[in-house]
Amino acid sequence: MSNPAPLSLARREHSIDDVEALAEKYSTWGSWGPDDELGAGNWVTPDRVAAAARLVQRGAVFSLALPFEKNGPQVGTNGRVNVQHLMLRDGSELSIPGEEPPAFGVTDDAVYMPLQASTQWDALCHIFYKGRAYNNRGPESVTSQGAQKNSITNMKDRAIGRGVLLDLPRMLGRDWLDAGDAIQAEHLDECAQRQGVTIGEGDFVLVRTGQLAQVRATGSWGQYAAGPAPGLGVSAANFLCPRHIVGVATDTWGIEVIPYETADLRAPLHVVLLVHAGVYIGEMWDMEALAADCAEDGRYDFLLVAPPLTITGAVGSPLNPTAVK
Repeated sequence: MSNPAPLSLARREHSIDDVEALAEKYSTWGSWGPDDELGAGNWVTPDRVAAAARLVQRGAVFSLALPFEKNGPQVGTNGRVNVQHLMLRDGSELSIPGEEPPAFGVTDDAVYMPLQASTQWDALCHIFYKGRAYNNRGPESVTSQGAQKNSITNMKDRAIGRGVLLDLPRMLGRDWLDAGDAIQAEHLDECAQRQGVTIGEGDFVLVRTGQLAQVRATGSWGQYAAGPAPGLGVSAANFLCPRHIVGVATDTWGIEVIPYETADLRAPLHVVLLVHAGVYIGEMWDMEALAADCAEDGRYDFLLVAPPLTITGAVGSPLNPTAVK
């Protein structure tokens, strides 16, 4: 991409009224009937999946998942812990001094983790605003037994299609965006134009901020989890929602610019996208290798395969999203 004119990534202050107006404007409640639990997943069709499969030319495969391990990314006091991987049976049972190893041996393991501890999807029941979740569902729809409606498992056969990467740092000639840099609708539009891609109905949009490159360069997770971060501003909804995308993912902990652009409301873009537009949110996706490849071959669209685990009633899911070019 050629060097662009400087673009301001300054945060913009919004009121709760501003957010509610956007939420109402882009709400899809009732669009697929009162019983719908898929939201933007309805935009995934067999024809669109088949078209996305035709994007595969080289068979190059890129995992977009962070390691699921105890060493990050959850650092601090945001209420989540890192993955705890435990061995139920290890190799020591198969190698006892003075004894012949058994003809048949077994190793086995277990894991404890919050389902949103690392690379993951948010379900449409993850966020409630004024007591309502997507398609006007109340808090009784998520019980101690899990989500009775809007679980992420509804996407088990829908989280596949055309993915498009928007690489903001590379467009700006930077290694990464800084904490507090806000990506607005016009930045997404400019990036798509410079990369020569269009985004349309049924697509999945991946927005790279470079924050994971910064983490690796500094050798520390720092305040990655819930701390100040680059991310999408509220106005990004004006780019994403009219295009009828299925989901949007970033390489940051919470997708939105932090501090948020609303003084009195946490995660305003979650309210617009998840609660009202039914658009799925992916967080902590590792886009570094994919971004380098896209820059090299000039192709920024690909087949994306990112199904959730089928954990009954889950309000979010760990996953290994995979891009294939």
